[in-house]
Amino acid sequence: MLQFVTNALPATNAGYTVRTHRIALAQREMGFDTHVATRLGYPLSQGLGDARARVDVDGVPYHRLLPWLPPAGPVRAVEKGADLAGRLVEELRPDVLHAVSNHLNAAVALELGRRHGLPVVYEVRGFLEDSWLSRDPAHSESDEFYRLTRELETRRMAEADAVVTLGEAMRAEIASRGVPEEKIFVVPNGVDEAFLEPLPDAAGLRAELGIAADATVVGLTSSFYGYEGIDTLIDAAALLRDRGVPVTLLLVGDGPERGALERRAAGHGVHAVFTGRVPMGSVRRYHALLDVFAVPRRADRVCQLVTPLKPLEAMAGGIPVIASDVRALREIVEPGVTGALTVPENAEAWANCLEDLAYSPERRRKTGQRAREWVRAERTWRAVATGYRAAYGLR
Repeated sequence: MLQFVTNALPATNAGYTVRTHRIALAQREMGFDTHVATRLGYPLSQGLGDARARVDVDGVPYHRLLPWLPPAGPVRAVEKGADLAGRLVEELRPDVLHAVSNHLNAAVALELGRRHGLPVVYEVRGFLEDSWLSRDPAHSESDEFYRLTRELETRRMAEADAVVTLGEAMRAEIASRGVPEEKIFVVPNGVDEAFLEPLPDAAGLRAELGIAADATVVGLTSSFYGYEGIDTLIDAAALLRDRGVPVTLLLVGDGPERGALERRAAGHGVHAVFTGRVPMGSVRRYHALLDVFAVPRRADRVCQLVTPLKPLEAMAGGIPVIASDVRALREIVEPGVTGALTVPENAEAWANCLEDLAYSPERRRKTGQRAREWVRAERTWRAVATGYRAAYGLR
């Protein structure tokens, strides 16, 4: 099995690279000899001075398509990527080529599939054009970048022998583009089984961050983009303070909106702790501080379609989740059972929902317990990775 990805551990630590790594580990446990190849020039193209041709992480082999000089254009980049990856195909003799978003990775895999007579699976982890649209109000669906990217993504889905995606909303979107439903397979996000262990003691970190021992803490781990809706969460916290039921916000992560969010919290007089990015291995220390995990995503198209990974990690730790009521989040939060859903971009609705759950310790405990059991039963990487067998044409 040879996968083609945009970036990877150890150089890049993000939800995308975590999924790649955990899936590869699970597949290797299942008996697949899974190897991963990063895109042409990576990580040198990102300014990272690591020119090793191969790096092994936890026994997963990551191959780099090097040496690299900037190609003349995207067509030449695909050809050069296929030339370099062709050596891997000849050495490893994979049965399936597995490309992961975006369309350039799919194009390399499809070219190799043609050259070597191998089936190609394209894993769609998001819709690049919709992410781009949501990051700047000046962007429009009529812009050339949006139209061209959507066309290229759709073409690669159609050309692949099978398409894997993360959820039912994403499956429906792909089918709406004319891709036959019988060749679309859902392999949802999961968590490492270590996330199911009891959370560590939080007293030391709570003191270090200046969070009072009796504070009710609501928070998230996220990239700070506008579509994440963190501004709504801050506004809801301000309303709760005015009602005399304050919460402390713990906002773990970073991104282009961080400065604006810090100013917003300060302007509202909300106690918000911004930690910046934290190492992947430290995430559960911050989970241990939380009474509620929040996913205040906007109702943007990208949020309606793409299911995030971070809430599952919190749920595995027994933390109840409040999320915006959008299609993708309905797939992981069952209201009144594993969490709560509320109106996106509506601070008052968020304040009401937070007050309901944050100040009901027994309800929080039961909701978190049910969330953990659901994740344990259905959403570990080991459990979800079995879904690739059908996509690969295996039983």
